[in-house]
Amino acid sequence: MNLTAKKITSYVLATLVVVCTLIALLAIWDIIDLEDVMRKILTSLLIIFASSVVTLFIFNVIIKETDS
Repeated sequence: MNLTAKKITSYVLATLVVVCTLIALLAIWDIIDLEDVMRKILTSLLIIFASSVVTLFIFNVIIKETDS
């Protein structure tokens, strides 16, 4: 794996950890409603996952067959 890709991935993961920690702290102090936030986060992740699967299918199956 490229060194630049590793750095970008590590920064993204570190940012996700900080965001999750911030959400958890805000929920502990009852500043935000955690159930509402978690539902929105999980729904967003499901949508991102579905679009990633479709994109991966397009690139691996349809475009690969066209190149052959």
